[in-house]
Amino acid sequence: MIAVLILGAVPSFAQVTPTSPAPPPDDTPSVRVGGLLYTDFTQTIAPEITDAGGAVVSPNAFNVTRAYINVTGQLNHLFAFRITPDIARETGSGSSLAGSETERLKYGYVQMNLDDWLWRGTFVRAGMTQTPYVDFEETVYRYRFQGTVFAEREGFMVSSDFGASIRTLTPGGYGEIVAGIYNGEGYTRADPNNQKAVEIRGTLRPFPSGNLPRGLRLTVFYTGDHTVQDAERRRTIGLVTFEHRFLNVAGSYLDAVDQATPAAARVPARGASFWMTPRLPLGPTPVAPPAGMVRAALEGLFRYDWLEPNRNQPGDKKRWITGVAYWPAMRSASYSAAFMLDYERVNYANFAAARPNERRLAVHMMVGF
Repeated sequence: MIAVLILGAVPSFAQVTPTSPAPPPDDTPSVRVGGLLYTDFTQTIAPEITDAGGAVVSPNAFNVTRAYINVTGQLNHLFAFRITPDIARETGSGSSLAGSETERLKYGYVQMNLDDWLWRGTFVRAGMTQTPYVDFEETVYRYRFQGTVFAEREGFMVSSDFGASIRTLTPGGYGEIVAGIYNGEGYTRADPNNQKAVEIRGTLRPFPSGNLPRGLRLTVFYTGDHTVQDAERRRTIGLVTFEHRFLNVAGSYLDAVDQATPAAARVPARGASFWMTPRLPLGPTPVAPPAGMVRAALEGLFRYDWLEPNRNQPGDKKRWITGVAYWPAMRSASYSAAFMLDYERVNYANFAAARPNERRLAVHMMVGF
């Protein structure tokens, strides 16, 4: 009887389908070219200025605030790269090119993917690369073409710097960690000394498997640096973001310390920012839309920034931004465009030296591909 059972079981073992081998990694070299363009027409309502003829006027101007070509690609599945020349206006008063649009490098790095040895999504980058915080917030805040995020706009952070970084995803989709060491002076300046900035960002997605709750992310960022030896330069930021197809919203708090020299007084600063972008899709939903298609939409922008630049002295700065943007439909998420009408107001209060308040009305345009 036992022999019969054993013989009867043999065919069932023989019917087990072997596991298919994993497909080999793609080692085909590739190069892709893209670009980004920001333009605007800005009417400065206040403060007024006195022109060369002595007339008091409200200045206005057409501007190109960003125009760059993006060259990205891979050598094989281990090594990728990015080279991004950026166009910026030369503002140095002593330069013969003052007022001209000049070319500079914004990004230029090599990336090594570590998926073969660690969990998926782990890589290191070296060169002129994104800093951990600004690049992250801008994945949720899509209005850099109106103005940069709070920490960068007030001069506490930069979006790109010379250095090396590592990024890894946490198991289960709960978030990511990015850390790096940088010159600390940003992509527009050479490093004047031997001091380096250590930057680290941790982002937690508390509900990775939920539908609506999945859009919530909690982020903590810290950078420790020195202006010169024994002169502290530090930033700590807490950020809460929520993403939904009808609304993105975020709130952040900044704590910073700057010291020009070891003998100089420490300047502690703090600030906060809140913004929301309600979104209204336009037109009926296509019955069979192309893969990756993005629907047209109207989107509002409501933003409030508050800054106390020196907690040891009176004075605070407040910024309000309101605007409405039209995002045309695109057949691929690789392409984007937006046209925006916005109003910005900046108030300065209680400073020892009075500063005029600012008011601006602008039309902004963005094209990316």
